[in-house]
Amino acid sequence: MKSRLLAGIAALVLAVIGAIVVVSYAQGADARAVQGLDPQDVLVVAKAVPAGTTVEALQPFLATEKLPGTAVAKSALSNLDGLAGKVTAVDLLPGEQLVAERLIAPENLKASGAVEVPKGLQEVSFQLEPQRVVGGRIEAGDHIGIFINLDNGGLEAKPDKQTTQLTVHKVLVTSVQRAPSAAPSPQPSPGSTAPAQDTSLPTGSLLLTVAVNDVDAAKIVYAAEFAKIWLSKEPLDATDSGRPGIMTKPEVYK
Repeated sequence: MKSRLLAGIAALVLAVIGAIVVVSYAQGADARAVQGLDPQDVLVVAKAVPAGTTVEALQPFLATEKLPGTAVAKSALSNLDGLAGKVTAVDLLPGEQLVAERLIAPENLKASGAVEVPKGLQEVSFQLEPQRVVGGRIEAGDHIGIFINLDNGGLEAKPDKQTTQLTVHKVLVTSVQRAPSAAPSPQPSPGSTAPAQDTSLPTGSLLLTVAVNDVDAAKIVYAAEFAKIWLSKEPLDATDSGRPGIMTKPEVYK
């Protein structure tokens, strides 16, 4: 009886040991496979990175992974040493290796989506907060309306009155530059093919460049220096009713 019990215990112990060996072997299989392929440490994008992000702010978006040498890009980076002062040239997506070509000097950064300036027009830039730029949803190639708000002096008959006017219509945006965001873009939920909607509030200013004639350029520069600017998205087929003209306090309730 006692011998049977000892035999049963021995069999149980052997089974447990065998299971541990199998699990350990399976867990180490991937590591052994990589070890046989000249493994290298590579920086891989873990969270989406917007174009223009500085190297100094880049580390939280990256992870170091050990990959087979045959799968590592020739210019892939293993660290950020010696790259201070550079910025990302384009948006970086999760899963891609960080290669040297993605990091450039700030002066070489070309605004994403920049469009050609129509013949006869000139470019002028101005900076605004997101709430003045349709929530920051304006891109290069869009057309906008430019509202100019004056605290006084907008009307000769009533120089002390505040006024607002949609002064410049259907202006072509040639470039939009945004301050880098520390928060990654939202990712689709598992099993979903549609991109996740970004419901977070925009942060940081936007630098917009538009193509206008010389007269409108002067109006924009004056407003940027001495007044306030607000924008609307105004596509080329937007209706122009000719109103409201110059908006004053009595006109608001009409």
